[in-house]
Formats: sequence, C-alpha cells, structure tokens
Amino acid sequence: MPTLLDVIAVLDQLYDPSWADDWDAVGTVAGDPEAEVRTILFAVDPVQAVADEAVLVGADLVVTHHPLYLKGTTSVAATDPKGRVIHTLLSNGIALHTCHTNADSPPLGVSESMAEAIGLRDIRPLDDDLDAGPDKWVVFAPVDVADEVATAMHDAGAGHIGDYDRAQFQSRGTGSFRPLDGATPAIGEVGAVEYVDEVRIEMVAPRRLRDQVRRAMVRAHPYEEVAYDLIETAASPSGRGSGRIGVLDEPMSLWAFAENVKASLPHHSGATRIAGELDREVRTVALCGGSGDFLLARADAAGADVYVTSDLRHHPVSEHRERPGACAVVDVPHWAAEWTWLPVAAREVRARLGGTVETHVSTIVTDPWSATLS
Repeated sequence: MPTLLDVIAVLDQLYDPSWADDWDAVGTVAGDPEAEVRTILFAVDPVQAVADEAVLVGADLVVTHHPLYLKGTTSVAATDPKGRVIHTLLSNGIALHTCHTNADSPPLGVSESMAEAIGLRDIRPLDDDLDAGPDKWVVFAPVDVADEVATAMHDAGAGHIGDYDRAQFQSRGTGSFRPLDGATPAIGEVGAVEYVDEVRIEMVAPRRLRDQVRRAMVRAHPYEEVAYDLIETAASPSGRGSGRIGVLDEPMSLWAFAENVKASLPHHSGATRIAGELDREVRTVALCGGSGDFLLARADAAGADVYVTSDLRHHPVSEHRERPGACAVVDVPHWAAEWTWLPVAAREVRARLGGTVETHVSTIVTDPWSATLS
C-alpha cells in the first residue's frame, strides 16, 4: 500500500513544484507522510462540501487544484471556513495536497486537459516555457591531476547528458604563467615563466549546480588560481508552456463551437460568453485553463480563430475586438475549465501507482456562481 510520501512523489513527477509561480502555494497542506493512502479524491476547490465528500467516500487524501491558503495564516481554528476544512480532514485522517500553477503548464496539465476535452488535435503550448541551457565548464589542469579534478566535478553533478553521466572531453596542450610577488605557486617559482603540460577538461552541468561544481573543482585543483571558463548555453523548449493551441477535425461556426465547448465541460450555472461574429469559421483554437487574459494577444498573434479562457474583463476584450482581424473570444466559467484536469490527473496517478489506489473525481459544482439570468 503506498504512503502519502509515495503519492506525493508521483504528483511531483507529473507536476513539479518548481514549475509553480513564485507567488503560489503548492504542495502538502496537511497529512502524515508515512500514512497509507488507499483512496484519493480529486477536486478543484478545497471547500467544505469537498471535505465532506472526502469523508463520505473514505478518502485518505484530497488533491485540489486551488490552494486552501494562498496567503499565510496564523490559525487553522474551526471558527472560520478554511479552518473547518482542515479540522474535517484531519479529524478523519485525510491529507490535503495542492497542485496549482505547477499543474497549469506541463503535459497532462490543466490547459492540455481542457484542449483534449473540447476535441483539439495537434496540441502544443501557446506560449512555450524554456528550460535554461546547461553551463559548459572548461577547466585547465596539470596532466597528473586532470582525472582527479574531473572526478570531483562529476561527483558534484557535472557531466550528465540524457541517459549518460560522467561525460567529458579532454585535450592536451601547454599552459604558461609567471607567479608574481605574493604568490605561492604549486608549480614554478616567483618571477619565472613556467610552462606546464595541461589538460583542457570540458563538461556540462545544470545551472542550479553551478556553485557546488565550482567548489568541487577548486578544492580538487592544485593551483592557487584556477584557470577556467564558464559558458551559459542557449535555452531550449521544455515541452511545458502557458495555454495550448490546436485544431479541430472539422471547421465550424463560432456559435456551434461555443455550444460544443459548453457541452464538453461539466454542468455549471455560469455563463458561456462569446465575442465575435457568430457565423465566423473556427478551425484553429487557442485556450488557457483558468484566468487567461494575459495570453489574449499571444493567441491572436499565433493565428488562432478563437481564444477560450475564463475571467475575461470588459476593457481588454473590447480593445481586442477593435483591432482588424482579431480572433474571436469565448469566456467560460473558471471552475468548469479547470475541472477537465481532474480525471486526467486521477488516471495518471492511479496508473503510475500500479492501480494500488482508488481514485474519485469530485462532481460537486464549487463554482461560486449559482445561476445565470439570460
């Protein structure tokens, strides 16, 4: 039986916490890492109705998209709604874990799940996230200690490329230097030019390991002043990114497309709003699960016929529509768009744990809007 720690490891593999925005609050909110997990409930919002449902289905863990405490708190007393959620969960032995902005951008994340739910194909990120390229290290060392220096750098994490580690390139040459007054050279004498058979060592390492690779290299190197180059390589696409863009199998009118979007999302009481000519042909679709007005211009520039997202404001959409040839816009309820991620996350977690856990997807509508007047 997997523990909470085992489940979190799978969630972190799918939705790495390092991908979260710096303002966000993701990760485990409550629970014992060593507790066994048999049943997991997936939901959008950590509200009381979801906590009560978790008790009803016998869940050991609730995974939500939205954080319970996005800002800091000094109390989890049951005298307020959030505190009551915590008390309900903990008093029934139920843990709580959040995957928020770290689940927005990756494959199998919120926007990709939404794109698949509305029937897009050839899906790709609308705005690519780039992974920082590795550092390239070039170090010059005397021949008799070159392997020792390289080994120290490898032990610090350098030289890993794909499914290979301890990768390096060495070439030999002659280095020269003249120690000045105050120097204590490992080789040569003050005031005299020294020529040394040296090895040029080249390897790569992740930027996050820069300090520890440098420390390891300096500790292993005999020279008082180590000669080395540190080169930042170009960033590369990560496979993650904000929003998604894809195409429909068959073009349709904007009105028909909006109807299809509404039918593809879970039942809700919110409005599905359309900005654009209703008979306009739609084939290329851009979208962003959740609040996505920051990608409106990007969707237009990418050649989308329509952009689908939530929480759009009057003025940005009005100004967008004034531009000749601007893409149409469909605004859907925030909760409904993000709900599409729940069955995907539940399926992946269950599969990666070898079917050893039972998963439930909450169908409680936690959208705050209870009705729409037409």
